[in-house]
Amino acid sequence: MNANALTLDALITRTGIEIFDYLERSITIPVTDQPQAQGDLIVVPSEMLAREVTERHPEPGSMGYAPPGWFSTTRDVGPTGIEVLRSAAGGNPHTLVADPGTCTWTTGVVDLRGLALGIVANSAAAYLIHPEHGASGIAPGRYVIRRQRELGFAGGGVMLVAD
Repeated sequence: MNANALTLDALITRTGIEIFDYLERSITIPVTDQPQAQGDLIVVPSEMLAREVTERHPEPGSMGYAPPGWFSTTRDVGPTGIEVLRSAAGGNPHTLVADPGTCTWTTGVVDLRGLALGIVANSAAAYLIHPEHGASGIAPGRYVIRRQRELGFAGGGVMLVAD
């Protein structure tokens, strides 16, 4: 998936993942290496969260220590995608897609705040697609995909964003 002027329509054609009709399909999908949000998810460069998020490791004493059987699972991401999260309201999925051999998705991460869903490592642009939000592009690099939080109104407190 070439990051040069990829339109939403071209991405839909390549992946077969549909979006809602009200979204403009001719729009060029922005690709960025900066933090970006899509509904109830946020994509953050991993170096910004290096003290909070790590892959699980078998070494006792490491921040990401996990007993045997709890190690990270890494999968290749392709054009059909990997569902990262299914949204709470309406059940629409956030799907990570990429060209074959250019992107991996690692689960089994340790996040001191308990928000991380996984780590994306990509050598070419990867995309998050959501039926309501369209798509956003992730520049080559390494990123943590986390749930977003917000302050609650009734009774205060922090709660997960429900998209």
